[in-house]
Amino acid sequence: MLTLPSHVKPRRVALVYNQKKEDTPSEVVSHESSGLNPLPTQHQTEVLPLTRVNDHYAEWDTWETIHAVELALAAQHEVTLIEANTDVYPKLLQVQPEIVFNITEGMNGVSREAQIPAMLEYLNIPYSGSDPLTLAICLDKSRAKEILSYYNIDTPAFMVVHSVQELVSSSISMPCMVKPLHEGSSKGIYNSSLAKTRSELEKEVETVTSSYGQPALIEEFLPGREFTVAMMGNGQEAVCLPIVEIKFDALPEGVNHIYSYEAKWILDRPESPLDIFECPAKISPSLNEEIEQLCLNAYSVLRCRDWCRIDVRLDAKGKPHIIELNPLPGILPNPEDNSCFPKAARAAGLNYNQLIQRVMWLAMKRYGLN
Repeated sequence: MLTLPSHVKPRRVALVYNQKKEDTPSEVVSHESSGLNPLPTQHQTEVLPLTRVNDHYAEWDTWETIHAVELALAAQHEVTLIEANTDVYPKLLQVQPEIVFNITEGMNGVSREAQIPAMLEYLNIPYSGSDPLTLAICLDKSRAKEILSYYNIDTPAFMVVHSVQELVSSSISMPCMVKPLHEGSSKGIYNSSLAKTRSELEKEVETVTSSYGQPALIEEFLPGREFTVAMMGNGQEAVCLPIVEIKFDALPEGVNHIYSYEAKWILDRPESPLDIFECPAKISPSLNEEIEQLCLNAYSVLRCRDWCRIDVRLDAKGKPHIIELNPLPGILPNPEDNSCFPKAARAAGLNYNQLIQRVMWLAMKRYGLN
């Protein structure tokens, strides 16, 4: 059970955020055309594999989440909300917060998650979460995997391509995963992202490079169980919260066993939830220890701070591998939304307010503000 300090000195806190332009997906964009199709409202297997949706703002937070974080912080601190738009710099100068609670995903470019932290460092304002370098590296999946590989931390084999033409001279084992190189929140990862044939691979690479304007990451597909691990703390005090397993058997028949955009945002919805998560995961003590140590190693070598969620998948022999790190984890407050970090926190004995307050306390402790 995680605990909170009995007393926290109140501070002037700015909550800096990006708010979704729409709270739920409302458009479906076809692979074959730019026409729009209605979003399915039921678990209709005939619509799968689903054509791609307008996922441009998938990483940004809804007002429900922003307000929930605000209320959690306001229980201990004086809170000012600052939207991370083009006016953010003068607003930070005007407010002069003692510390920022940062949940911004950024607006443009491959280093967008690093933009606000870099600005805060320029202004010498403390903030929660990882620094610009770690955020930028973790958003570039290949750079993160290169560092993991250097430190002998298991991650699936991969390559990066900028066009279908680069596939001509390559020999890639099937099946494989095809993802945008610089995205999160399952953005750009669909049921069709699991390529089982050469033609499917070429189609997915073309879709990713043309739709997202960035290279495609082609990754070895691991057929084993999948987990996600919420982590909190700094240095030797970093800990793993109870491990969450993604139970792919809960998906409709015929849907690929990957945590795709469809699985995360469309098939699993508050009004029609899937029983897709199990926390704590029902695994052996030895596997639990192996996954935790793997994640602690990855958290350390990529220099994560305060919190992070790490996705893990087992290979055919049951050995865990790091899929990716999410140093700006999703924190939807409604339990019916199946957000994994709050789910793991609840299993560790922290309600939503306590989760947010603990992250703030960890950041304050790191800066000597406690």
